[in-house]
Amino acid sequence: MSTFWDCFIPIFVAVDAMGVLPLFLSLTHGFEKKEVRTAIGQSILTALAVGISFLLAGNKILQLLGITIADFMIAGGILLFALSTGDLLTFEKRQRAVDTESLGAVPLGVPLIVGPAVLTTGLLLIRTHGYSLPIIALTINILIAGILFWFASSIERFLGKTGAKVVSKLANLLLAAFGVMMVRRGIMQYLGS
Repeated sequence: MSTFWDCFIPIFVAVDAMGVLPLFLSLTHGFEKKEVRTAIGQSILTALAVGISFLLAGNKILQLLGITIADFMIAGGILLFALSTGDLLTFEKRQRAVDTESLGAVPLGVPLIVGPAVLTTGLLLIRTHGYSLPIIALTINILIAGILFWFASSIERFLGKTGAKVVSKLANLLLAAFGVMMVRRGIMQYLGS
């Protein structure tokens, strides 16, 4: 069971469902219930399809392109750091153009639920734990994100707008630290080889 938690917790941090929740709320603001449910379904299916496909074929794709895990870790870490600090340092509400037809797939499913952090973390976990546990942990975490989205308005009422912002900022801070850790590990792999 401890091996499962070794897979679940890093993916839980990488998926960052609580950090994505305020974005979900702002992107679906003004939607009817049916449109919100459609977006949730699309986001879960897209995240599962992309995440599991990448875990199964990601190493082969990287080998074909001549990209090492260290390269992917550094690139993913820099991108993750940039995305998280952008959200951390943004204090005003930004207007987003939202396509209601594809919102669930892009940006919710990919890259918000399954982004560079999840893909990189998954590849690293596969090298250590094989395929089954990381795929199960990824699936459970994506379903947790879907459940949070389903109850998003209730969670927002419970936390309040300020509480939701605090949770989002803390989650982004953790993601920024995770991005730095990925870059550090990638550099250490280069230096070690």
